[in-house]
Amino acid sequence: MALIKYKSNSRKLIKIGLKNEEIIALETTSSLTENELHAKNVWLFSFYIAGIRVADVLKIRWSDIFDDRLHYRMDRNSKLLSLKIPNKAILILEEYIYDKQYADDFIFPELKMANFKKPKDVFRKTNAATQKLNKYLVKVAEKAGITKKVTMHIARHSFGNISEDKISIKMLQKLYRHSSITTTINYQSNFIHKDADDALDKVINF
Repeated sequence: MALIKYKSNSRKLIKIGLKNEEIIALETTSSLTENELHAKNVWLFSFYIAGIRVADVLKIRWSDIFDDRLHYRMDRNSKLLSLKIPNKAILILEEYIYDKQYADDFIFPELKMANFKKPKDVFRKTNAATQKLNKYLVKVAEKAGITKKVTMHIARHSFGNISEDKISIKMLQKLYRHSSITTTINYQSNFIHKDADDALDKVINF
C-alpha cells in the first residue's frame, strides 16, 4: 500500500520522481494542445539529458550541439558538461530545427527576449517560463493518467529514481555535477531504501 504523502524531518514535502511506466505514459500521451506538447517536449528533453535543470535547458543554443553531443555550462556552478544526445532527445530537437535561423539561436523559445546583460531579467524570465511550463504539465499529466505532481524539476528526480541500480551513485553524482554525494543520495532515495524494504519483506512474508 503506497503512502499518499512523504515528509522529511524538516517537514518539507519530498519530491517524488516518475516511474518507468509513468514516463512511457507521458511519452505516448496524445491529444495535446500546442502549449501542452511544448511543455511535454521540454520536460522529456530535460529527463533524457540526465535531468538537467530547466534553467539550463532553456539556455541551450544550437551552437551548443556538435559532434552529436551537448556541451553546456551548468547554471549554478558554471561547470562545463558534455553529454551524448540520446536518440529520443534528437527526435525532440527535430521538432524545433525548423525555427532555427542562426547557429546561436536558442533551441527552446522562452529566453529569446531575455537581456543577458541583466541577470535579473534572465532570472525573471526563467521563473516565468518555468511557471508557465509547470501549468501546462498539469494538463499533460492528467491526459497521461499520472496522478503524481509533474513539474519541470521532477524530470531531474525521475532520472535519479529510475537510474537506481542501473548506474552507481558515484556516476549519478558525476552526471549531476554535485560537489557532495549527500545531495545526490536524495535523488536515489527509492534505491537507497530498497535493500531495507526487501530485507523487511523477507522476514515478515512467511
